[in-house]
Amino acid sequence: MAEARIQIESQLCDIGLDNTGNIYCNLRTPALYEHALKRGEGILAHLGPLVVRTGYYTARAANDKFIVREKTSEDKVWWGKVNKAFEESDFESLHRKILAYIQGRDLYVQDVYAGADKNYRMAVRVITQDAWHSLFVRNMFIRLDADDRKNFHPEFTVLHVPHLHANPQYDKTNSEAFIILHLGQKLVLIGGSHYAGEIKKSVFTALNFILPQADVLSMHCSANIGKKNDAALFFGLSGTGKTTLSTDPERRLIGDDEHGWSDDGVFNFEGGCYAKVIGLSEESEPDIYETTRKFGTILENVALDFDTRRVDLDSDELTENTRASYPITHIESAVRDGTGGHPENIFFLTTDAFGIMPPIARLTPEQAMYHFISGYTSKIGGTEKGLGKEPKATFSACFGAPFMVLHPYEYATLLAKKIAKHNAKIWLVNTGWTGGPYGVGERMKIKHSRAVLKAALNGELDSAEYHKDPVFGFEVPKECTGVPSEILDPRQTWDNPDDYDNKARELAERFKKNFEEYKDEVPAEIEKEGPNI
Repeated sequence: MAEARIQIESQLCDIGLDNTGNIYCNLRTPALYEHALKRGEGILAHLGPLVVRTGYYTARAANDKFIVREKTSEDKVWWGKVNKAFEESDFESLHRKILAYIQGRDLYVQDVYAGADKNYRMAVRVITQDAWHSLFVRNMFIRLDADDRKNFHPEFTVLHVPHLHANPQYDKTNSEAFIILHLGQKLVLIGGSHYAGEIKKSVFTALNFILPQADVLSMHCSANIGKKNDAALFFGLSGTGKTTLSTDPERRLIGDDEHGWSDDGVFNFEGGCYAKVIGLSEESEPDIYETTRKFGTILENVALDFDTRRVDLDSDELTENTRASYPITHIESAVRDGTGGHPENIFFLTTDAFGIMPPIARLTPEQAMYHFISGYTSKIGGTEKGLGKEPKATFSACFGAPFMVLHPYEYATLLAKKIAKHNAKIWLVNTGWTGGPYGVGERMKIKHSRAVLKAALNGELDSAEYHKDPVFGFEVPKECTGVPSEILDPRQTWDNPDDYDNKARELAERFKKNFEEYKDEVPAEIEKEGPNI
């Protein structure tokens, strides 16, 4: 252990982290709890979770994320409103500022892997100021065994200084917060925000650049596997139900957010889950609910009674984006090695705030490419800085545009290739509104979403009778066990069918307008799979 510590400290000196305070290397969960509590970083709640506060930033600071424009990657990056360029000289200046700031300060180091497949995993070192962030890293990524520790050499480094605020005028950042990736140096600098999700998403962003170049599809999706070893993928942004719907008592969870698809099958990038817990109930989501009552779980911005130390999962007094970070072993039925075979079913989850999309629709491979590139959904309150409580209809390419470094068509082409090779079935699932748009209709019931997924997974929908949607062209089943037939046809749920038709045309026009951005790169045969208006 002492030898490994000396090696780590030597490696830190090599990257300029010298003259620091105490360096705490790869502390385990109980020790990190002790440090966090002693340092006043969190509060121990009833039954053992650690409750923490992230201050001003309770969600990702999407406008504060940049990628360094440098010679080894600039020709590959899809530059634009998502991947904003940062000058290399400004990165080096900010890096020096961080190294100076760290002088004399305590640091926590966690060495982990991103990627359960040993052929494609990335060795990651996360250096942070706070014990609770180090615990977050230990929860979210794949832990090392004894042999791994002896031979660990980081391939990617996260330098996380949440207590340091940038000066936009001098540091060339957008605000006091910053998330800046240097893909050439394999280094990310994070500061000004205590929101832990920035750590995991910065590593995910790096994997989205690296793995597709090795013919591995990186995906913003959850995954599970059935009793017949039939894997399934669930694509979607935060708030669409990725975690909820993939945590199924009848299936085993592979992972809840980030995966790769190689020639050997799918594999989890992570070793933990980061679930939204606002309004979480034992009745509707028993497995996830149970994690909020366990030692090792971090509860981020969850309300707490300071006398009883009991949490209130229904309260949004701090944010709608309350979170639980926990090791995947907290889910009893989880697949321990984080891997599965090639998926037989793939679900695109959309939170449709217009109330137009059906609970489930069957897509052709060509339609799948169109909808994958489009990534229609709604951003749910609190998941990004600046979002209010009302959902905001949006298009997020590959159902994860903020993390996609390459052009969306590159990911879509890889997906299409794997769908064709392994004959996967593709479904569009609406977990958003029915009976009208947000403010008029109601949110799709979880029991109905679970019912349509079950019917797709068990093969019931393979023999169902379908009708073709006149605007969007996909096929909608007429019957499904556990779902009223009128719910399956969203037009029937509206009080005025003409209002539905008008709103459907409005949404279709948004699809068309959004796809204009990709016309130069995407073949015409894919574009024609869009709405018919």
